[in-house]
Amino acid sequence: MSTSNYFAPGHRIRIEVSSSNFPRYARNLNTGIALPIPDQAVGGTLAYLPISKYICYFICLHANILDILPSPPYIHNMIYNRYLTNPILEDLKEKMVFVGGARQVGKTTFATDIIGRSFQKSAYYNWDNRTDRRRIMNSDWPGDAELIILDEIHKYMKWKSLIKGEYDKLKSTSRFLVTGSSRLDVFRRGGDSLQGRYHYYRLHPFSLGEVLQRHNSFRIFEPLDIGQTPAPTEFDALFQFGGFPEPLFKASPRFSRRWHNEKLERLFREDISDIEHIRDLGSMKLLSDLLPDRVGSLLSINSLREDLDVSHRAVSHWLDVLDTFYYQFRIPPYQKSSLRTIKKEPKLYLWDWSEVSDPAARFENMVAVHLQKFCHFLYDFEGYKTDLYFLRNVDKKEVDFLVAVDQKPWFAVETKLAGKAPSKNLLYFKERLSIPFVYQVVKESGINRLIHGTPIISADCFLGGLV
Repeated sequence: MSTSNYFAPGHRIRIEVSSSNFPRYARNLNTGIALPIPDQAVGGTLAYLPISKYICYFICLHANILDILPSPPYIHNMIYNRYLTNPILEDLKEKMVFVGGARQVGKTTFATDIIGRSFQKSAYYNWDNRTDRRRIMNSDWPGDAELIILDEIHKYMKWKSLIKGEYDKLKSTSRFLVTGSSRLDVFRRGGDSLQGRYHYYRLHPFSLGEVLQRHNSFRIFEPLDIGQTPAPTEFDALFQFGGFPEPLFKASPRFSRRWHNEKLERLFREDISDIEHIRDLGSMKLLSDLLPDRVGSLLSINSLREDLDVSHRAVSHWLDVLDTFYYQFRIPPYQKSSLRTIKKEPKLYLWDWSEVSDPAARFENMVAVHLQKFCHFLYDFEGYKTDLYFLRNVDKKEVDFLVAVDQKPWFAVETKLAGKAPSKNLLYFKERLSIPFVYQVVKESGINRLIHGTPIISADCFLGGLV
């Protein structure tokens, strides 16, 4: 056996990828059964999977033939193409584009390394950088820049007036892309309206369909294309590390813990403090500590107020701020007289489901983020008024999610960790509200059944059929 190899300048290396090297080493029968058992063997498929940003893993999967799959595009340049690339490039031809999203969701990399490289020359300015800030205020732009990227400029009180003036002067020669860690569409800190001059997008964390680089198409009020190949390895990575790029591609529990601590500290110390005047920032941090345990249940501001010993108004305001900075989101109950709904409290979910410790709540949160991303994409790019709700009546019958277009039910989703029997509540609401399609999504892999017209399908298949 070779213990070392010397490669001189100019040498070329051939890499052989195999699940075994028989007869030099013991055979790999691809069955998972302990060796030696000479009479059982199956073929294997080697899949090139994007588990780490820097290390490529070859995973042997059971199959009938030996086939080496092509590597995903991002392996070659370390940049993963995002699902909003083509829509934004298309919209930049006519208007400005604003991109909002959570801190460290990948907005800057997306703007500079993906959108920016589609132009001959782009210029990036960050409001937090003193030199960039001076240039912005002095209207000092490169004369040959086809794309001007402005990051975190919403921290300037009169940012809308500034952008409006610069865009009106330069729109014949330059495109404008504005990014920020807040909801740029709701900040109204003075300045003239930009109505009609921009399109707004919300950049979400990575979802299963995006990790797999699937480009699914959708038709309103038609069934989803969910019968695709399952992806248990990618699903497990997303479930454990969340959809934010750094912890997902690093795939290290220690890195993930440190990343979460630093992210939350910077969210309060930098982002929120720069925009909002929060008198009791310490209590607001305590609120964020309580929220992961509230995921998936009705959100009672009264209960939170009592736990924190602060006013109802303070908790309500803090929750609105955390919504604005993409830490959390709330979905309301679907309101219809036939449901006899008496509870109007929303359900709360986090943009980063990996902060939720309970497995069932984390799984529900993960599905919620995928569905919210689906709804936002259909609204931001396609223009459909798509909203996410949950179903609950006075008899406490409940279904986790309902996707509706123009308030009309399209499909409902019930989540479970395991189980092959359809949910009675799902069947009840399907009939009661005439919901065209219902899906029961389970975390357990390898499930794909149709019982009483209800698809019961594994999340590693279902979520891959979304955005």
